[in-house]
Amino acid sequence: MQIELINLKRQYKNLKDEINKAIEKVLENGQYILGPEVKAFEKEIAEYLGVRYAIGVANGTDALVLSLRALGIGPGDEVITTPFTFFATAEAVSQVGATPVFVDIDPDTYNINPDLIEEKITEKTKAILPVHIFGQPCDMDKIMQIAKKHNLYVIEDACQAIGSEYKGQKVGTFGDVACFSFFPTKNLGGYGDGGMVVTNNKDLAEEVDMLRKHGSKKKYYNEEIGYNSRLDELQAAILRVKLKYLDVWNSQRISAANKYNELLKDLSDVIKTPYKLPEAKHIYHLYCIQSEKREFLMEKLKEYGIATGIYYPVPLHLQKAYINLGYEEGDLPVAEEVCRKIFAIPMYPEITDEEINYISEVLHKIVNEGD
Repeated sequence: MQIELINLKRQYKNLKDEINKAIEKVLENGQYILGPEVKAFEKEIAEYLGVRYAIGVANGTDALVLSLRALGIGPGDEVITTPFTFFATAEAVSQVGATPVFVDIDPDTYNINPDLIEEKITEKTKAILPVHIFGQPCDMDKIMQIAKKHNLYVIEDACQAIGSEYKGQKVGTFGDVACFSFFPTKNLGGYGDGGMVVTNNKDLAEEVDMLRKHGSKKKYYNEEIGYNSRLDELQAAILRVKLKYLDVWNSQRISAANKYNELLKDLSDVIKTPYKLPEAKHIYHLYCIQSEKREFLMEKLKEYGIATGIYYPVPLHLQKAYINLGYEEGDLPVAEEVCRKIFAIPMYPEITDEEINYISEVLHKIVNEGD
């Protein structure tokens, strides 16, 4: 049996007719940039999340950059964030000229540890940028309390977490602004890049909208230096089809994760399965496990046709690109340990019980062999 880490072909096969019709509609309409599909998708996302404004941009990274710019964050400013995330989170901070300040993570949720945030706040701190990693919501109560106390902005990186909830409220609706990615492997993924900025602040929404169009409100009249960062009309049409199924797909991911948890619980001495905050709806963008025997397990799983991936092998504070920040190994020990042990096994809505059972059986077999 061959099992991919993420299988996108099954989803397309299930939606082929709807997707093809949506693409054909755009091609026949002949409007390809910021047309009716983008406008409709922005409205639908805003309604789905329960926010006032949604602005489609080229990708999740740009969503972060434009949000930081719109908040006036730049050179001399500091933004507190997590070292355990995709590089784009901190990269966006650097792109606007600000400095990322890394705070260690909670060993169970893998999210930024809110109990460690305040000690990193300085007079230069302008914002907290929490990441809902793998679809697990951050402890937003604590983060928002800290932000309010110190008069800081909160920018939610919800690029992996569309549809997840904290205490019944969808992530992306707590902070001043939030960012989503529609990269193909995301829970709501297009067939190319795409992103979204959401907010309840009218001024912020207008600034992001202007920045994505070369700093222009009126065509050919440029008020500031902006970007060319617009959600593609074809991607919007595809994503509109998919949005209707997002909650079902997330439920299927949760069901698959629960099956994994049950089947792997007796391997807890060797494998740590994902933790879920009791007050959260975790939507398992990835299903990541930890083991001291990571390399051995991954190599053996490969022999049995099971794909795996490491998310993430190097924490951001130890990346070569951030050597100038002066972090050393041992500074953020939890993130460093997690990066040493963590890896993902197959997870997508269409994964079958047969495949989950097979993966579990193989893990049991190779763990016993390893002993």
